[in-house]
Amino acid sequence: MENTLIMSNRELTRLKTIHRVLEGRMTWSDAARQLDLSERQIGRLCNDVRREGPKGIIHGLRGQPSNHQLDQEVLDKALDLVRTKYTDFGPTFANEKLEKIEEIHLSTFVLRKAMIKEGLYKPRRSSPKHRAWRERRASIGELVQLDGSDHDWFEGRGPRCALLIFIDDATSKILFGCFIPVEDTLNLMAATHNYLRRWGRPVAFYVDKDSIYKVNRQATIEEELRDDPPITQFTRAMNDLDIQVICANSPQAKGRVERNFRTHQDRLVKELRLAGISTMEQANVFLRDVYIPDHNHRCAVEPRNSTDAHKPLLKSQDLNQILSLRSPRVVANDFTLRFKNRFFQLAKKQPVCVRPGNNVFIEIRLDGSFHFRFKDRYLNAAPIPKKPYRPAYVAPSKKKNLSKSKRPWPVIPPPDHPWRSFTVRSHTSKSLLQATP
Repeated sequence: MENTLIMSNRELTRLKTIHRVLEGRMTWSDAARQLDLSERQIGRLCNDVRREGPKGIIHGLRGQPSNHQLDQEVLDKALDLVRTKYTDFGPTFANEKLEKIEEIHLSTFVLRKAMIKEGLYKPRRSSPKHRAWRERRASIGELVQLDGSDHDWFEGRGPRCALLIFIDDATSKILFGCFIPVEDTLNLMAATHNYLRRWGRPVAFYVDKDSIYKVNRQATIEEELRDDPPITQFTRAMNDLDIQVICANSPQAKGRVERNFRTHQDRLVKELRLAGISTMEQANVFLRDVYIPDHNHRCAVEPRNSTDAHKPLLKSQDLNQILSLRSPRVVANDFTLRFKNRFFQLAKKQPVCVRPGNNVFIEIRLDGSFHFRFKDRYLNAAPIPKKPYRPAYVAPSKKKNLSKSKRPWPVIPPPDHPWRSFTVRSHTSKSLLQATP
């Protein structure tokens, strides 16, 4: 009976690259540069694949506990002592006292990391690091700089929009560009979809620290307990495609795309004016057919290595599914889902059992359609109208202070009121009294 191997997309990519090396279609140095490994590690992987087949790509310690992990009880005891006896001690000094006095042996690095996590120590800011000029990457597709620029590209003749550019770091070649209404997540994913269909998967995207690419907040307590740092929708999609997202610490770090925007805001604006273009649709056609080829012919340089580092899309990587906005929702007791004041009714027949309280991911595709995913299966649901919720019990409102003229009850007259002065009249007829024997 054949054994089933579970491999990640990264391991599948490594296996394909190693097969190319074994077949003689790629050198060790090219494979090492593409996989971000050393040449000795490429040699080890080649030997493992020759000896064990595809299983040689998988790490031998997968699923096994580490042989060097620290006992949690020892670390908790050390932190309790630091919290009570060595409060103002630094990690190095505290570790020395723990070893000499308390006879607790652990590394200073482990203690420092635990103290920072518990808030017992604040690391000091180091001196500024020396920064040097960064050399271009060797092959096309190893690093693609991505950025957008909001500008009045049509000089008032059309709507204000943003220009999104994908520029290769090795060649300064514009691989893809388009005009979008606004630089948000959906438009960014739509542009990335077109880029991936045309070129494949690059090794890494180089972006800024905008909220589209990086979550600019601290992780919540639940996220820290799950060891699950928050990421944006775009970064999550790139992780599913095995594409690294690198955030630059300054605009100068990704200067190739930043400096290009200075050129585009001068040359491209005038080119659009001369061509009489005032709509984004016409501008995208002009950008694809005229401007980008001319720019690449004038400004692009030859890479040091002619190998294309773009990786092909795998059959398991559905771009329509990956490049979508995902939001978790809880199934209500009436088997409905609510998303931004819209309601969806789950059908009775489903490919998987669904119960109230289950978390279902709502996927908003690039075409605007809604899909409901649960346990890697898609549920049957339809939009429904639903009235706003009204509670069954409504608290009684407080009585208003009414003036005497607006009281709902009558006023009791005083004892000397004319209404109280009356006489009792007998209704018995005198003729009847006289006729009585």
